[in-house]
Amino acid sequence: MSDGFPNKPKILRGAFIEFGLSLPPLVVVFQFNPVQLTRSRSLSFTFPGAEDASGGSGHGAGSRRDLRAFHGQFDDLSALQKKQLITVQEETIGFDIRLDATDKLDDGATITEQFGIAPRIATLEQMVHPKAESLIGAAVDQLLGKPKGFSFTRSPNPPMVLFIFGRKRVLPVNINAMNITETEFSADLNPLRATVAVNLTVIEGKSVPYRYSKAMSEAMSLLNLANIAEIANVVVPG
Repeated sequence: MSDGFPNKPKILRGAFIEFGLSLPPLVVVFQFNPVQLTRSRSLSFTFPGAEDASGGSGHGAGSRRDLRAFHGQFDDLSALQKKQLITVQEETIGFDIRLDATDKLDDGATITEQFGIAPRIATLEQMVHPKAESLIGAAVDQLLGKPKGFSFTRSPNPPMVLFIFGRKRVLPVNINAMNITETEFSADLNPLRATVAVNLTVIEGKSVPYRYSKAMSEAMSLLNLANIAEIANVVVPG
């Protein structure tokens, strides 16, 4: 059925999708895209010979060198950049997922009328439970005999999840935290509205999804060269 706007652009939706073969498959397409993403990456800096947190080098407090003193030894920033020891932490992402049964109730969706948004919430919850705890997966294993390539209940870890947000971000993630706030209920006490706050850690490495997303990010950085003329407005010491 047409909504009266034939030229209306298609809006892509974000999603969590389990990576790999599994029964039942875990897929949650966001009903509403997050209003904002909070992305964070931390770096720690030290220098050769620095004491670790335990003070294992055996030197007294008076002989300890701090990072500021180490920086003070260099007037050549290029040399300093090479000498510093840097640990880069994996990126973390946080956002809220909003769930609302109103539209589907207006459309007469049978499952929503009976259960509200409980199926969506339950699928999100399964993404943070060890696969070995899946009762349905165990039943499927017994029925099918654990077909090769499927990962029903064999793993003691939660499933591997892809966070998909547009064409340029297909990120393998660990879900560090999930806080569910249910705010409205049906007569049967099924949730009708909820906000799910999630915190993710991006799994960086050589996996195809991550390398694809990293390549897209680097391509976006190259496109920023179109703004290189703006450097004329920056005062750079000679």
